[in-house]
Amino acid sequence: MKMWSGRFRKPLDTEFEKWQRSLAFDRRLLQYELAASSAHARALKDAGILNSGELISILEGLDQIGKQAAVSPALFDDSEAEDIHHFVEKQLVASIGDVGYKLHSGRSRNEQIAADLRLYVRATIDRVESELAELCGAFVERAEQSGTSVMPVYTHLQHAEPVLVAHWLLAYVEMFLRDADRLKDCAKRTNVSPLGSGAAAGATLPLDRRAEARNLDFADVTSNSIDAASDRDFVLEFVNALCLVSLHLSRWAEEVIVFSSQEFSFIQLPEAYSTGSSAMPQKKNPDLPELCRAKAARVIGDATTLLVTVKGLPLAYNKDLQETQEPLFDAFETIDSLLPLVAGWMKAVEFNCERMREAAESGFMNAWAAATYLVKQGVPARLAHEEVGKAVQLCIERDCELQDLSLEQLRQFNPNFKEDFFAAAQLDAVLAMHDVPGGTAPDRVKQAITQAKQKIDSLRERVHAHA
Repeated sequence: MKMWSGRFRKPLDTEFEKWQRSLAFDRRLLQYELAASSAHARALKDAGILNSGELISILEGLDQIGKQAAVSPALFDDSEAEDIHHFVEKQLVASIGDVGYKLHSGRSRNEQIAADLRLYVRATIDRVESELAELCGAFVERAEQSGTSVMPVYTHLQHAEPVLVAHWLLAYVEMFLRDADRLKDCAKRTNVSPLGSGAAAGATLPLDRRAEARNLDFADVTSNSIDAASDRDFVLEFVNALCLVSLHLSRWAEEVIVFSSQEFSFIQLPEAYSTGSSAMPQKKNPDLPELCRAKAARVIGDATTLLVTVKGLPLAYNKDLQETQEPLFDAFETIDSLLPLVAGWMKAVEFNCERMREAAESGFMNAWAAATYLVKQGVPARLAHEEVGKAVQLCIERDCELQDLSLEQLRQFNPNFKEDFFAAAQLDAVLAMHDVPGGTAPDRVKQAITQAKQKIDSLRERVHAHA
């Protein structure tokens, strides 16, 4: 029996009926539908709609549905159930009889799907945060292992300055920790209960909404029934946060793809995450980062679909909102599959630290340090910049580095160059010069590793507190 069939006299078109059903994808929400239904059943008992025996029967029936579905996915092979709500009602009535129909007293599928999606997003936020913590842990572990290894950092993809490899790795930790903070913030707005909002105007029974919310560990209840039925901001916010996760993964992927090329040879691709060519025997391809880079487009597409779907909807619920579910599921499942793989890749990758150091010692990576040397001698920064630039041009003509010029040659550009310049131009001195919070000086990077570990520990504690 349909949940709405009383008003109709003609059957649905067969193809339309199949086409408009959502059980194929909203079956993912079963555990949340069962939890919300259990909370609603208790509220019905408190409101005098169910007696104690009926409540027990319904709760046991709902529990049984969850257990059956866990061991028998074929349970979902239901050609009549329109959605997860209809599916649960059918299964419940089949199990305990007509008393199962009482469960829908005072509620609407509009509030049911809103509650299910909030519970789903809340749970998946915890999962993504946990995976981000593990990913950050893998980056920090490699940062510690890299010790004082050095590499170039680039601006405009041109040689800029030398940095510790650890400093480069920690840049990604910062990105992923920001992602976790965004998810934490999203969780606050997600964690409110729409149960008791009815179809649009509020429940028609005197339900204790706050008791329902407490039963589901919601922090509060929604303030407006119209908004509660139609609000998908939390879905858009969550998927947009996942967009930034995917964007950061994609930036990482682009760098390691470039760094693994023979022209760079900074990275040795892990064979466990690479494939070869069917035509060229020598090839080892960066499959994981390439797919990671492409998956970002998929998640961004999911976010775009959500925004465009919701942008023109009048209040309150519209069937269009059914189309917000698949992009949500896809975005989460894409990120959920990626994060552990990237963490595994990071643990397995090999860094060619010797090659990185060679690159960091060439290409005038100490030019700004040379200009800073002059600034410390009292030369105005703009003039120092100009004079070191002219020295670089001479080096290009002579095919050498700044430290290869003689003191006499350097003094042609500025008489403030002294013998101690050559020590200041050495790689270790250039690194040590960046001695500010957030800089690449070795002691600062050690502090940053400690701070990153503390942040990761706090993130893990937060996730475990929700478990």
